Amino acid sequence: MKELVAKAGVPTAHHGTFSDATTALAFLRTMKPPFVVKTDGLAAGKGVLVTESLIEAEDDVKAKLAGAAFGDAGRTVVIEEGMTGPELSVLAVCDGHRAVALAPAQDFKRVFDGDRGPNTGGMGSYSPVPFAGDDVLDEVMDRFVEPTLATLRAEGIDYRGTLYAGLMLTPDGLKLVEYNVRFGDPESQVVLPRLTSDLVDLLAAAADGDLGDRLPTFDAGAAVCVVGAVPGYPEAPRTGAIVDSLEAARDLDDVVVFCAGGDT
Repeated sequence: MKELVAKAGVPTAHHGTFSDATTALAFLRTMKPPFVVKTDGLAAGKGVLVTESLIEAEDDVKAKLAGAAFGDAGRTVVIEEGMTGPELSVLAVCDGHRAVALAPAQDFKRVFDGDRGPNTGGMGSYSPVPFAGDDVLDEVMDRFVEPTLATLRAEGIDYRGTLYAGLMLTPDGLKLVEYNVRFGDPESQVVLPRLTSDLVDLLAAAADGDLGDRLPTFDAGAAVCVVGAVPGYPEAPRTGAIVDSLEAARDLDDVVVFCAGGDT
C-alpha cells in the first residue's frame, strides 16, 4: 500500500518496511515518539502498536519479526512516524475509472475511554463529522482517492469496489493512514444506515464499470455506533463471555444491533 501511494503522490507518514530486526531497530531509533509499528500481514485490525515508549516499540518489532506476535503474518513490519490529529474515514465506491464518496465518518480504535488502551478493529464511530464538510471531502477525492485509482489503472489494475481511506488531519494537513479494499467497520454501521439512495444500484453500477452520474444521498440526521466487547478484548478476549442487554437495546427506537465474532 505504501509503495502504491508513493507512486500516486498521496500524502502519508514517513515510513520504512523491514523483515530484518537489526535494520528495523536501527530505523526505529531514528524516529521520534509516538512510534508506530504495523504488521504487514492480516491481523484482524489488531496488528498496530502506537506507543510513546521506544523500549515497548523495540520489543514489539522483535516479537512481530520473530513470529511470536502474529506468526507468519507478522514477519514483515512497517515502521512509520506517529501522526497526530483527528481521524477521518471516507468510503469511496469505484468503477475502475471514477469514484464517488459516501458520507464521512470518524472512528475510535483504542479499547478504553480516553484513548488509554491498545488498538482494536474499532470501538465505535459516528457520522456525519463536523469538521469534514464538502471542502474536506473534495480534497480527499482530489488528492487521495482519484490519484490512487489512476495509479491502479496505470499498474494494469481495473479496481471496482470500495476504497476505504483512513485519514488523519495533522498539523501539516490531511495525510493517509491506511487504505482498505472493503466496507470497514465500525464506519459502515453509521454510514450505510444514513444512505437514502439505492445501495444495490450503486454497487451494481460500480461492478459494471460505469457509475454514470450516480451520487449517493444521505439522511440529514446523525448515527452513532458503540461497540460492546467481552473482557480481555482485543489481546486475549474471554472465550464464551456474554455481552449483556442486547435484547433491551434492540427494543429501543432507531437502534440496530450488529453481532460479530461469536454466537448471536
